[in-house]
Amino acid sequence: MFHDDDEHQDQLLRCLTDQDLPLDVRIAGAFVRLYALPVTRIVHLTTDCFQRDQDGAYITFDKVPVLLPPTLARLIEEQIARPLTRSVLQPAPGSGPAFLFPGPLGHQPRRPNGLTTQLLERGLPTLAAHNTAMIAIAVDLPPIVASDLFGIHVSTAIEWAALAQDSWADYLAARKATE
Repeated sequence: MFHDDDEHQDQLLRCLTDQDLPLDVRIAGAFVRLYALPVTRIVHLTTDCFQRDQDGAYITFDKVPVLLPPTLARLIEEQIARPLTRSVLQPAPGSGPAFLFPGPLGHQPRRPNGLTTQLLERGLPTLAAHNTAMIAIAVDLPPIVASDLFGIHVSTAIEWAALAQDSWADYLAARKATE
């Protein structure tokens, strides 16, 4: 199940610009559409995964910081400044980083099923968006780079590259020539 390019771009634009959507839905929808992150990983992102410096704003999904589009960075900053509080219970000071998507208890992340349902109810399906984003990533990046940036297993990245019908032989040959 995939989206065509126009539908995928329209949904991404909607996530980034539609102020009628809840902020957490906008951010999660953009993460799925830009970085192919499953909602189960999105809900575990913490506020310390986000950094800003003179060159821009970054989020670290696994090990390597990924440059964010400015609009998405502003949405994340807004979420951090005004997190959606789902409970009167807040994490104890010094108990660790805060979740970008806090759950019913302040020290737990939001449940992925609830966020997925909210996305679906607003016409932002996750499976087709994830698959479409993974194909785009597999076309644009070598599997080892995709693995490092987005925290997916290298064999998964290789499978997506094969599905995208790109063996990366040219990339590897060019890289070997420069060594």
